Amino acid sequence: MNTFRASLYYLFLIATVIPYAFITLLAAPLPLHWRYRITIGWPRLATWGAKVICGLQWRIEGQHNLPDGPAIVLSKHQSAWETLFLPSHLPREVCFVYKRELHRIPFFGWGLALLRMIPIDRSKGKEAFEQVVQIGKQRLDEGRWPILFPEGTRIAPGKMGRFKMGGALLASRTNTPIVPIALNAGEFWPRNSFAKKPGVITVRIGELIYPDGLTPEQLNDQVYNWIETQMKSMRLERD
Repeated sequence: MNTFRASLYYLFLIATVIPYAFITLLAAPLPLHWRYRITIGWPRLATWGAKVICGLQWRIEGQHNLPDGPAIVLSKHQSAWETLFLPSHLPREVCFVYKRELHRIPFFGWGLALLRMIPIDRSKGKEAFEQVVQIGKQRLDEGRWPILFPEGTRIAPGKMGRFKMGGALLASRTNTPIVPIALNAGEFWPRNSFAKKPGVITVRIGELIYPDGLTPEQLNDQVYNWIETQMKSMRLERD
């Protein structure tokens, strides 16, 4: 049954992403704010489809910790689900850090390129961190929230990847607080798995972590330790 539902869901995604891509291209002359609102409708539709078709519910804990001001979001990364959920459900316009090659993907990449997020050239190594800081500062000045997955890739449930420094450097250099987010979407939408398991995904938002008095390394460790603790707590709650 889960495989059947997943098949219906992917058909739903294909049937909706192509028309949405053309709509976003037609919206290209509009101001960024309107382009964003139009484009973000598809991730919202995709999370709704996952809920209705695959039974992927969610609950948000700690929503009161979200600030009414500048912030950088550093989130656990287990699944494709959070890449759809976070931009469509956070209260501010967000911008992802992602590899520039994604712009080449038909339909999806075209719409992404129009949103002026934070594309980087990963082949440049340390220079890529400077790209995150330079472009990220511009996006913060525009009132947007950068979202980074410090592990850099999806990590299987029960494991933690090494945190990259981009988010901590951006926070430290711009003196911007970090919103840490732990989530367990990989328990229901596993990496490289076609089928989706119905259930309730927990999205846990922590208190702001301020860079004041901390080195970027210390800041990164503090975010890592909070997310690691919350992930262990979620697994114990499920068991």
